[in-house]
Formats: sequence, C-alpha cells, structure tokens
Amino acid sequence: MRFTFNRKRFKDLTEQQVLALAISSEEDDAQIYRGYAETLRAEYPASAAIFDGMAAEENDHRKRLISLHQQRFGEVIPLIRREHVSGYYARRPTWLVKNLSLNQIRAEAQAMEHEAERFYTFVAAKTSDATTRKLLGDLATAEAAHERIANSLESRHLDDHTRENEDNKSKRQFILTWIQPGLAGLMDGSVSTLAPIFAVAFATQDTWTTFLVGLAASVGAGISMGFTEAASDDGELSGRGSPVKRGFASGSMTTLGGLGHALPYLITDFWTATIIAFSVVFVELWAIAYIQNRYMNTSFWKATLQVVFGGALVFAAGVLIGSG
Repeated sequence: MRFTFNRKRFKDLTEQQVLALAISSEEDDAQIYRGYAETLRAEYPASAAIFDGMAAEENDHRKRLISLHQQRFGEVIPLIRREHVSGYYARRPTWLVKNLSLNQIRAEAQAMEHEAERFYTFVAAKTSDATTRKLLGDLATAEAAHERIANSLESRHLDDHTRENEDNKSKRQFILTWIQPGLAGLMDGSVSTLAPIFAVAFATQDTWTTFLVGLAASVGAGISMGFTEAASDDGELSGRGSPVKRGFASGSMTTLGGLGHALPYLITDFWTATIIAFSVVFVELWAIAYIQNRYMNTSFWKATLQVVFGGALVFAAGVLIGSG
C-alpha cells in the first residue's frame, strides 16, 4: 500500500514545477480524450469526432506551455505528474471508460474541463511572472470555453438526427447488456424458487430449514443463470455486449430474486416470516411487470398477466404441495 506522505504540497512547487505539472496534465487529458474517441469510434463515430477535436485542443495547450517553458527555464522539463502532488485533482483510469455509457463519458469530459479551469485559475493567481500568468489565465479561459468548443464540434459532427440515433443506440445497448439479462434473472429467481421455498415452508413449518433451502435454491439458480447467460452468446454477432456483464447481471438478479422471499425465514415465527415473504413476492412480481413495461415495451396488462398471474400459480403450487 502506498501512502501520500512523500507527495509535494502544491504551495511548495516552484513556478517551473507548476508549469511542468500543467504540461503533463494536458498530455494526460489529450490521451484520455483520444481514448474516449477510440472507445466510441466503432458505434458512435460522430461523438468520437468531437473527442478527437477536444484532444487536438489539449495538444495545442501542451505546445503553448512547452514553448513558454523553453523560453523561461530551458529544454529540460521536470518530471512531475498529478499523482506526485498532494490534493491535486485526479483523473478516472482510462480502462474504466469501457464501463461507461455514452452520456456518462460526455459528463466525465465536462467534469474534466471544469477541474482544469479551476487549476489554471488557481495557479495563475499564485504566479508572479507576467508572461506565465497571462498564459495560465488564457488557458483557464480556454478550458472554460471548451463547452462552447464542444458545442461547436457537436454542430459540425453531431446534428440532431445523428445525436438522437447515437442516444437511442446507447439506450438499446444498455437494455441488451444489463436490463434484459437482469430481468430474465429476476424473473427466474423470483418465480422458480417460489414452489420449493413455500413447499418446504408449509411441509415443515421450520423457518431455519426453509431459509437454508431458499438460500441454496437462490445461490444455485444464480450461478446457473449467470454461467448460462455468459456462455450462450459472446455478444460479437448479436451486439448484446460483454458476456461477463450479462452473466453478472443475470446471475446477481437471479440470486436477489430468490433471496427476497427466503430472507424473511430468518424470523423464527413461522406465520410472521411467511406473511412477510408473501408480501415480498407480491412486490417482486409487480416490480418485474413494471420493468417489462418500462424497458421492454410490454403492455402493462400483458406483463401483469404473464408475471403476476404466472407467479401466483407457482406460489399456489408450492403451498399445495407443501400442505399435502
């Protein structure tokens, strides 16, 4: 584990070190924007072109800073980066971009520009050299104006029709990768475990035994659904996204769906636990119907018939079998 005691405080940096820090920060930001562009290029080429333009802007800032450093301090730029300075704003690791949606990437870029603007405004006020202060002030203005630059690039590369298409594609990808397998898992976990859990409950009226059966059924179904989803489609041809993400969504929601009505049986009183479990089932089934209506364009009454009525039949089967 690395501690930060060896980091320099910002107020202890020399003007040359501040300039070097600005240079390395611009290099990092340009690289991040190029990473955004490459991540988006295949599916969202118009948005990728915007980040290409923003990377070019950051590269221009870097050149201006290097030129000033050459004039004031010579050719050798000290090696100092944001992680060397205590309290300096951090950047999200670029590999995490793959897990961000299109809108989240756009929001991340806006936050980056805001942080850079604050940095340049702060250091400009601390700098005594007039030329350096002017450049840092200009860069603060430029970072603040990046929103306008982004809007200009959007108008060039991203008309209303293109933006709508990209947003719809991003939403569809989210549904295919997360909502659809998660919903399938929630339905399986909520409905398929009803019969064994309530059959054991009414057959034994032992809450601990019922909980163990419910826990085993939920975890087992979650593992099975997760691996099945991940192994069934690598996402390359179907466009459904990462099999790992889909498997995680399906497996975790399957387990959650089963545990919802297994956990109440940690209560020792049988009828109290059963009433709470029944209430949880009621909420689960209506939640599934809502999600189907909200994200899968299934009519609410059709979803209700499929899920609530079907779940009620499975629940009744479990009770009847357990009471027999």
